[in-house]
Amino acid sequence: MRIDKYLWATRYYKTRSKATEACKKGHVKINTANCKPSKEVFVGEKIIVRKNQINYELEILDLPPNRVGAKLVDLYRRDTTPKEAFDKIEILKYSKEYYRKRGTGRPTKKDRRDIEDYTQDD
Repeated sequence: MRIDKYLWATRYYKTRSKATEACKKGHVKINTANCKPSKEVFVGEKIIVRKNQINYELEILDLPPNRVGAKLVDLYRRDTTPKEAFDKIEILKYSKEYYRKRGTGRPTKKDRRDIEDYTQDD
């Protein structure tokens, strides 16, 4: 089975074209080597998928006949992603909270004055 089809069938990507694009950009590696979307995968190989700033590490247990339901995905792959990868995302999320909230628009005149007061040298 092709790597792009496998990633689509195990629900890592919503469409095969997105899985193909990820392979072309180098976000998918098989046994630590970059691969093309047409690369054949076999049982026992290890895959690294970079998605949403996380390197997911997978081991192929079996090849699905077609796209499978979310509850059946664990029959076809073993996720060996270290917990530290998810912890980094949590830290990044908290580090960005002190900035202005998204969607609040441009700073008001009062906000601008507060920023200038804060950044001015005494």
